[in-house]
Amino acid sequence: MLWQGRRESGNVEDRRGMSTGGGLAIGGGIIGAIFLVVKFLLTGGDPSQLPQQIPQETQTLSPEQQAKDDERAHFVGVVLADTEDVWAEIFKKMGRQYSEPTLVLFREATQSGCGFASAATGPFYCPSDNKLYVDLSFYQELQERFNAPGDFPMAYVVAHEVGHHIQTLLGISEKMSRLRQQLSEGEYNKYSVKMELQADFFAGVWAHYEQNKNLLNVDDIEEAIAAASAIGDDRLQKQAQGYVVPESFTHGSSQQRVYWFKKGFQTGDINQGNTFEDPSLN
Repeated sequence: MLWQGRRESGNVEDRRGMSTGGGLAIGGGIIGAIFLVVKFLLTGGDPSQLPQQIPQETQTLSPEQQAKDDERAHFVGVVLADTEDVWAEIFKKMGRQYSEPTLVLFREATQSGCGFASAATGPFYCPSDNKLYVDLSFYQELQERFNAPGDFPMAYVVAHEVGHHIQTLLGISEKMSRLRQQLSEGEYNKYSVKMELQADFFAGVWAHYEQNKNLLNVDDIEEAIAAASAIGDDRLQKQAQGYVVPESFTHGSSQQRVYWFKKGFQTGDINQGNTFEDPSLN
């Protein structure tokens, strides 16, 4: 993706190196760990998840690592700016005004409007505060754990989370929240898959407009497709436990994620992304 030297979004809240609140830095040894435990429990966290949620040891980045982290921060800032331009244009055609989300960059742990967040949760969007939360270590995880090299997989991830913001603006998230209160976990999972696949579709729509502006490199779309495939529920479950449980899917299979991203990219038409009415997803 052609990004260097281009406009970065002004809607980036950089919390890297900051405390999670209360004036204590995360890297404060035992005191920092105690603070994180208390913060996690007060926000409704499951105590059994503490070993996974609380960093075992915080590390100070070397100058080289810090420079790389800063470069990634600039990159996602440009991606966010591009999503602002694309969705502002689409919403204008719809006769609406686009409300821009904020991207929060953090390291290891932070507090969101949806509760405690850690690097272990991965990037996510919180509809309560209209913010995207990203620990930039996920950039490296995409390359090393998910074998999705290049910079565009991270652009796809950011665009996917912005897709959830679009769903909030269109009232889809609110409808999903009501359904969650009415359905069992198994029944709701089907709707969760549709929700996530639609966000993949919206990410593809954004990529469509990026290509029209000649901002993509020749391998970018293939990189995004590889990333979408790598984080499909079936592949992740196979890697983690050796078998697949389709009824527990919450994001969709690799094939489904690739299909909806490609459909968004190929059509660029927001009206063709109603995953909730697709009979193949019932």
